[in-house]
Amino acid sequence: MITISIDPIAFTIGSIEVRWYGIFIALAITVLILWMVREVRRGVNLSYDTVLMAAVVGIPSGVIFSKLLHVVDNIVIAKLHPEFVLTGRVIDYTQHPELILGGGGLTAWGAILGAALGIWIYSRFSHFKFGYFADMVAPGIILAQAIGRVGCTINGCCYGAATSLPWGVVYTNSSCLAPLGVAIHPTQPYEVIWNLIVFGVLLKLRGKLKPDGSLFLLYLSLYSLWRLATDFLRVGTPFLFGLHQAQVIAIIVLAIAIPLLAMRTRWAKKTG
Repeated sequence: MITISIDPIAFTIGSIEVRWYGIFIALAITVLILWMVREVRRGVNLSYDTVLMAAVVGIPSGVIFSKLLHVVDNIVIAKLHPEFVLTGRVIDYTQHPELILGGGGLTAWGAILGAALGIWIYSRFSHFKFGYFADMVAPGIILAQAIGRVGCTINGCCYGAATSLPWGVVYTNSSCLAPLGVAIHPTQPYEVIWNLIVFGVLLKLRGKLKPDGSLFLLYLSLYSLWRLATDFLRVGTPFLFGLHQAQVIAIIVLAIAIPLLAMRTRWAKKTG
């Protein structure tokens, strides 16, 4: 078994705890912005102003939608399974709305879909092609997600179910969110590896799929397949039909993305 004893709290400022999770999320966002700037320098048909404004719009819309999905998830589960409220596994935000503005409770799907929605709305006003932009940024998104999951690994959140496999991980620091002294699936490192594989696939196919938006749909499909499968190894709470909220969203995304890929996507013709 692999022991993780790193203190999730990197440092404190007075009474404020700064966790490695937050540091890696900030690093992931920074890498994503730098990726967009790099693409402009490589000659994509977008201006610096467009990509930076997309970041200004996408980051807050991603955070807001991420929090919204977390709140909805907890409210639904609290109503269907009140015993989870008693054990502290979920928060009934209808009874404690003041907790909505807390710093925790962000979801990956909320960040992805919220940012995409915000940037799509922005594209309607700024008259740039959303599909073209989405294809440009897709590899950067999955790379940022890999970096963010490193923070999850240290934090102990998004942890897996108990396992006897030799690569199971055991958390020992009392500040982490995972159960202590129990060997569990390293679901966060699993996702880091998967995301890096998808990053390589997207880089390989960049510019080879048409029409615009196809690479982004492929990214959504590959990430959805992963979340649908790997969440069976994660400890969570049932949202609908015994599935986690992330799995339900993954099924919906796959139901939209796969037919679009099958009907619309083609290899780009070589020029020259």
